[in-house]
Amino acid sequence: MQTKNLSLHHIIRQPVIAKENSPVLFMFHGYGSDENDLFSFAPELPEELCIISVRAPYPMQPSGNAWYAIHFDAPGGKFSDDEQAIVSRDKIANFIDEAIQAYTLDPDNVTLLGFSQGTILSYAVALSYPKKVKNVIALSGYINTDIMKEKHEDQDFSTLHIYCSHGNVDQVIPVEWARQAPVYLSKLGIKTELHEFPVGHGVAPQNFYQFKEWLRLKI
Repeated sequence: MQTKNLSLHHIIRQPVIAKENSPVLFMFHGYGSDENDLFSFAPELPEELCIISVRAPYPMQPSGNAWYAIHFDAPGGKFSDDEQAIVSRDKIANFIDEAIQAYTLDPDNVTLLGFSQGTILSYAVALSYPKKVKNVIALSGYINTDIMKEKHEDQDFSTLHIYCSHGNVDQVIPVEWARQAPVYLSKLGIKTELHEFPVGHGVAPQNFYQFKEWLRLKI
């Protein structure tokens, strides 16, 4: 399947088991990375999936990309540019619609897989536009309610499923931040739990196998 010229740069793995209106998995990398990072998971994921790995829209120097700026020298610690994050949220929501139409995918079987900053955006898209998303795999991230659509909590989340995991010695995003996600999601009627692994800011092999099996059961 040849990559088409859509609003966000991406790479694609066509389904090994091809059918009309295939389920789709969108991948969203972390801060300072690119679309090739998470794409290394693709050969091991369910063969019926179309996998689309997306490059964040803000280039960094000397390399890499971001979904929004992080000002590490801000008073009080890291400061996230929430305005840029909201722009990226809606760029992703629009791109999902574009890709579904361009590649003839199933709009009712959309999974978002994010890592770190890509997880923060995946949460924002799924909780702002729950009709667009069926599943979220949230790796090493947290929920930022400041980048959700207003009154997002009033929507119907009954068809949304979320898998959360985190390294319990993560030196970049504290595991305490991630532990708030199941608490917040339960208030929206989304039942999940945080799966913790003895690693830093990364994905342990057992973490990969666990979310792979979770995904296999959800698509």
